[in-house]
Amino acid sequence: MTQPRKPEAEVDPQFLDRWSPRALRPDPLTREQVASLFEAARWAPSCFNEQPWRLVYGLAGEPEHDRLAGLLVPANQAWAARAPLLLIFFARRNFTHNDKPNRTAAFDVGSAWMSLALEARRLGLYAHGMAGFDVQRSYSELGVDPDQFEALAAVAVGALADPATLPEPLRAREAPSDRNPQSSFAFHGRFPGA
Repeated sequence: MTQPRKPEAEVDPQFLDRWSPRALRPDPLTREQVASLFEAARWAPSCFNEQPWRLVYGLAGEPEHDRLAGLLVPANQAWAARAPLLLIFFARRNFTHNDKPNRTAAFDVGSAWMSLALEARRLGLYAHGMAGFDVQRSYSELGVDPDQFEALAAVAVGALADPATLPEPLRAREAPSDRNPQSSFAFHGRFPGA
């Protein structure tokens, strides 16, 4: 990291160490690394233990990787296509036990995403989540029923590369970002001005 992040309170360093670089090496991941990433997602918490997350993934050198890279917007393709692992997270829209809408599904998938991202760091890798992908095409090209599942985010995973491997406009942005202060989002008792 070019400039260490400064927490406002004591926190485990894993949270400061996790960031979303775009410069990722194309070095292949091992089966064990991929299994560990998915195992971390597996143990994320969820409402009623529903585990509504589903992901479709592809590894570099496979047609599945190319298909996923082709779903990314061009700005993300420019860097993420080099990543050895690409995936898209989906959320099951309804509970399996009663088929009623699961309003916390996206929240739960976010837990699985964070678990995967933190496990990536433990493995010496980085995970970069992206909203920039063709949601509508992801359903048809990945065989996902849009009535049953919602496409939420694409993710690229790999080891950190030299920022010089990025297209010129992205190089200057290749550093961990800071965060808003706690006072901007944590309100005691009620929203300010309410």
